Amino acid sequence: MQSPSAGQEWDAARYAAHARFVAELGLPVVELLAPAPGERILDLGCGDGALTARLAEAGCEVVGVDADPDMVRAARQCGVDARLADGAGLSFEREFDAVFSNAALHWMKADPDAVIAGVARALRPGGRFVGEFGGHGNVAAVTVALLAVLARHGVDGSATHPWYFPTPDEYSDRLTRHGFAVRSIALIPRPTFLPTGMAAWLDTFGNPFFLRIAPQDRAAARDAAVDLLRHALQDRDGQWTADYVRLRFAAVMQLEGEN
Repeated sequence: MQSPSAGQEWDAARYAAHARFVAELGLPVVELLAPAPGERILDLGCGDGALTARLAEAGCEVVGVDADPDMVRAARQCGVDARLADGAGLSFEREFDAVFSNAALHWMKADPDAVIAGVARALRPGGRFVGEFGGHGNVAAVTVALLAVLARHGVDGSATHPWYFPTPDEYSDRLTRHGFAVRSIALIPRPTFLPTGMAAWLDTFGNPFFLRIAPQDRAAARDAAVDLLRHALQDRDGQWTADYVRLRFAAVMQLEGEN
């Protein structure tokens, strides 16, 4: 799901229990990719392989890469050709017709340009790069609550923030600099129901924020963040909805000589 430098720790079983909605909500991105039988596709940040398997079912030859060993093991158990790799250090050379990525690029914060450059190398001329990830404004309320809780513990949350949430203009510029023609790119506000609640979401996705708090204080800090969010993101029936904003894009690697 991410570069190890993000500080995020993944547990495939916990992810399956609390974040299955990530793959389900990624199906429109698969439709945007429009995979064709026989194509060779790289799934960048494949996680446990749920969407990777969908691509294979479409008749594609699919390789999944992820930076987390537990996720790679889970994907392999689903029959995916999954490999351990940092998204900022891809080593493929012109062997894919398309690169697909869902809910992963925002974890590759350290060097987004290195990620895009690796994708460009991996694609054949004319190949497609299609993805969706957190965009500008994604989980804004959640982030503010987490930063407030960290401040109570004397921690500068800006130093622990693990996510890269660009605007469409910023990411389009990065893609263009690496030889892509951007076909579509847009922010998509998508309030997202959390079937197992906010505490479980924070346990699954938010642990980088708590790493600089003493271990014995982390559960209480998480609960304090939940309390801050309750009036904004929990309805009167006790259901939680996260304030997701996704950046969805489709780009094509330009042929040599194209403008």
